[in-house]
Amino acid sequence: MSPRPRKVSDEVVFAAAHRALSRLAPHQLRLADIAEEAGITAGALVQRFGSKRELLVALMGGATDWPRQFLTDLRRKHASPLAALRAWGDCYAQMGETPAALAHNLAWLQYDLTEPEMRRHLVRQAEVTRTAFRSLLRAAVRAGELKPGTDVARLARTVEVTFSGSLMAWAFYQEGSLKDFMRADVDAVLRPYLATPGPQARRKKGRPPLAQGAR
Repeated sequence: MSPRPRKVSDEVVFAAAHRALSRLAPHQLRLADIAEEAGITAGALVQRFGSKRELLVALMGGATDWPRQFLTDLRRKHASPLAALRAWGDCYAQMGETPAALAHNLAWLQYDLTEPEMRRHLVRQAEVTRTAFRSLLRAAVRAGELKPGTDVARLARTVEVTFSGSLMAWAFYQEGSLKDFMRADVDAVLRPYLATPGPQARRKKGRPPLAQGAR
C-alpha cells in the first residue's frame, strides 16, 4: 500500500508558520495556530514534526541560506553594489517599522538565542549574511564605488555590526524612521571608503578661484 499523500507541502506549512509567528510572540504561538493558517489539523503537524519546537527548528534550518538568494535578487534590481547594500538595510529596517514590531522580533530573537539548535541555524544564517556583504563590497571595489585596497572583510563585519547596532539604537531614540536612521549610520561607515566624494565635496573641489579683486 502506498503512503497517503500529505495534504499540504512543508513549504505551505513553513509559510503558515511565518504568518503565525509574525503576529504571535513565542509564548503565545501554538501548533494549532500554525495548523489553522495551513488549513490542516494540529495532529497532522504533530505526526509530521513531533512538536512546535521541532517545527520551528526545521523552519529555521530551511532559512539559513536565504541571504544568498536575497543577494541574487538585489543584484538583479540594482546595478550599483552599494545601492544593493543600502536596499538590504532598508529590508532589514522593516523588522522595526514600529516600536511594537521591533519588540516582537526581538522576542523571537531571544527565543532563537536560548534554544541551542535554533542558535546554531541563526549563526549559520549570520555567516552567510556576512559572506553576502563581502561579495557586495568586493563588487563595489571592482565597480569603482569603493577605493582600491579597501579591507572588504573588515568593512563587511563593520557593516553587519552597524545594521544590528543601528536597529537597537533606534529602539532607544526613535528619531525619524528606522529606515532613515539605519541609512545614515551605514552611509557614515561607508563614507571614508568611497572612491568618489559626495556632491557637496565635488562642488567645493570644482569651484573656480575668486578673482583677485573680489577677495
